[in-house]
Amino acid sequence: MINRIENFKILRLDKELPLPKYETAHSAGMDLYCSEDVEIFSNAITIVPTGIAIALRPGYEAQIRPRSGLAAKHGITIVNSPGTIDADYRGEIKVLLTRIGQATPKSIFLAKGSRIAQMVISNIYHVEWKEVETGLELDATERGTGGFGSTGI
Repeated sequence: MINRIENFKILRLDKELPLPKYETAHSAGMDLYCSEDVEIFSNAITIVPTGIAIALRPGYEAQIRPRSGLAAKHGITIVNSPGTIDADYRGEIKVLLTRIGQATPKSIFLAKGSRIAQMVISNIYHVEWKEVETGLELDATERGTGGFGSTGI
């Protein structure tokens, strides 16, 4: 079952663009659109405006994630993926796009209105730390201190 939370506020800064929406009934993310024509260069960061500002309630965040189609076809991803929009931010949402790899051509043009990222709304939990003196006081797990690659290929 998908949890539905109604009535988060959104300001459409560019009235020509559609509001973010879920493409299917079971989509986790809503598509975001670029509010201007942009050229995304390989190994360079481009700040792309989306034409929207939102008001999240305390206890929520918006995660900005790459679109898999742009990544697979053109090597376009988000530099700080996932980007976080905090509940107290009220400015325009902008996405940090880059193009990775040695693809040809060296840049890709995205027209205004292109879908550039996904926005997922998530609950936030604040924790309080209980400091311990030794690693023996941390709960034991099968993995233990095994790091990168320790669970196999």
